[in-house]
Amino acid sequence: MNRATLDLWVGLFVTLGFAALVFLAVKVGSYSTARGAIYSVNASFDNIGNLKVRAPVKSAGVVVGRVGRIKLDKKAYRAVVRLDINDGFKFPTDTGASVLTSGVLGEQYIGLDPGGDEGLLKQGDTLQITQSAVVLERLISQFMFNKAAETPASAH
Repeated sequence: MNRATLDLWVGLFVTLGFAALVFLAVKVGSYSTARGAIYSVNASFDNIGNLKVRAPVKSAGVVVGRVGRIKLDKKAYRAVVRLDINDGFKFPTDTGASVLTSGVLGEQYIGLDPGGDEGLLKQGDTLQITQSAVVLERLISQFMFNKAAETPASAH
């Protein structure tokens, strides 16, 4: 194999490797270039865990939008999350939102549970039913304290 052919194959291999890294970065980062019409609704949570802006908003496992903004309500001390939902997906006004975790990397996202109301969510509405993130450290400490409380008293 001459030098020019070897250089060509090495260049091709490096280019493919770079393309694969870009593809993985886009997938892990949940980046989407397509952005159509959206409507935004708000949801308040006591704890959002490690939720980030641009995290997916899913319903039944299907991505229906993205987290648009996260801020702290300075009066109620709750996280207010703006959900930018694709206009093609309409949800009842009694839809619930939960902060959920998926995947090996522990990606957090918002899960929407549609209700049964006749009316539909529209721009600027606020979801009334929310469930905060499950914090693993709190679960472990509750388990440990409950186990400590269950230890039998020594018999005399």
